[in-house]
Amino acid sequence: MKEKRFEKVYTQGAMQGVEIWVDTETGVNYMFCFGGNAGGLTPLLDRDGKPIVTGKQEDDLKF
Repeated sequence: MKEKRFEKVYTQGAMQGVEIWVDTETGVNYMFCFGGNAGGLTPLLDRDGKPIVTGKQEDDLKF
């Protein structure tokens, strides 16, 4: 079976909330904000504007 491409590593809220997803192929972290029937997805950026990347060796650092 093929490994999942995206993995949810953090969640907050139920009807409104925030989730952090990691692309398992690139390591890029994404924030998904949702409320009711609307939502938005954006990459998480560091202070220099570069995407936050989680390496496979950091699997133990999940929230």
